Amino acid sequence: MTERINRLRDRFQDLKIDAMLVSNEINVGYLSGFTGDSSWLLITEGSATIFSDGRYRTQIASECPTLKCVIRTPSQQMVEMVREGVGELPDARIGIESQHISVAMMSSLTEKCPETNWQPVESAVEGLRMIKDAREIETLRRAVDINQRAYQSVVAKFRPEWTEREIAFELEATMRFLGGQGVSFQPIVGAGPNGALPHYRPGNVAIGDYPTLLVDWGTFYGGYASDMTRTLHRPDASEKFRSAYLAVLDAQLAAIDKIRPGVAAQDVDTAARDVLKNAGLGDYFVHGLGHGVGLQIHEAPRMSAVSTENLAVGMVITVEPGVYFEGDFGIRIEDDVLVTETGHEVLSTLPKGLDDCQLIL
Repeated sequence: MTERINRLRDRFQDLKIDAMLVSNEINVGYLSGFTGDSSWLLITEGSATIFSDGRYRTQIASECPTLKCVIRTPSQQMVEMVREGVGELPDARIGIESQHISVAMMSSLTEKCPETNWQPVESAVEGLRMIKDAREIETLRRAVDINQRAYQSVVAKFRPEWTEREIAFELEATMRFLGGQGVSFQPIVGAGPNGALPHYRPGNVAIGDYPTLLVDWGTFYGGYASDMTRTLHRPDASEKFRSAYLAVLDAQLAAIDKIRPGVAAQDVDTAARDVLKNAGLGDYFVHGLGHGVGLQIHEAPRMSAVSTENLAVGMVITVEPGVYFEGDFGIRIEDDVLVTETGHEVLSTLPKGLDDCQLIL
C-alpha cells in the first residue's frame, strides 16, 4: 500500500497541496489496506497517520503495520484528533476530499482548526483508483468468474413458475456459495415490460408469463465488483425484439472494438450510439454506455456522451448499451472490459448471440 500512498504524494505538486486528509472510507482502505470503517488518513510528504477508535487498534496494527496510528478516546471526536494532527503542520496547504465532506463536517473542521489552510480537492484518490494494478485485475477476474458461474447455475434451473425475486435471491445465494462476498448491487431481474425499467426491483412476477427476461447482476469478491447483463428470450419473442437485440449486440461490439489506450471514453459511447441511431433506435438508448468498476460498482471513468477521460492501460470498464420499450420489453447486453497495452480484453465470456440467449423453461 506504500506504493499507492507515494502515487498520491507524487500528485501533491499538481494539486497545489502539501498534505492530504482522506476521509472517504473506501479511499482510506485503498491507500492503507485497512478494511474497517470510521477512520481517516492524513498523508504528508514524510508520514502517513490513520485516525481511528479503540475497536480497530489490533486490526490496524495487523493490516497497516507501517502506518502511524492515533486512537481516539470514547469522549473524543474525530475533528479533535485531526486538529492535533494538522497542528503539527501550521503552514501547510492540506487537501480535503471536497466531494466526500459534508457542509456540517467542513464547518466543524474550520471551527476546530481555524488556522489550517484547507484546500478543496476533487477525485484525487479516485483518479488513482481508475488504473488497476496486477493484483486488482486478478481479483476482478475472479469476481467475473464467480458471477458467470452463478448465472449459469441459476439459469439451468429456471422454471416457468419462478419469480423475478426468487431468481435474484438464488443468484445471491449461488454467488456466496461459490466464494463471493455477496452481490455488488441488488440484481435486476425484469420479465417482459419490467425489463424496460433500467433500475427495476424484482417482484413477485413469474418469468413464464412473458417471452423476454433481462438479468443484470454482479458479485463482490475480495472487495472488488463485477457487473454483467444478459437478456433472454423464448422462441415466441416478437420480431421487434429480435431485430432490436441484434442492433444492441452490434452496438456493444462496435464500442468494444473502439477500446484501446488513448481513446476518449466519449468516443466509445458514440460508437455504440451511432449503431443504434442507424438502426432507428437512438431514442431508446437513454443512458450512458458504461462506467468503471473496482472497489465500487460505479466508479471512474464515466463512459457517456459527456465523459472527459481518455482510456488508459489498467482501466476496467463496463460496456452496456440498451434499448427500452415502455410496456413491452427492454434489452441490455453488458460485459466487463480491461484496457490493455494492445487494445482490450473482454473479461466476461458468457455467450451473447441471439441464439445463445434463449429462455429455456
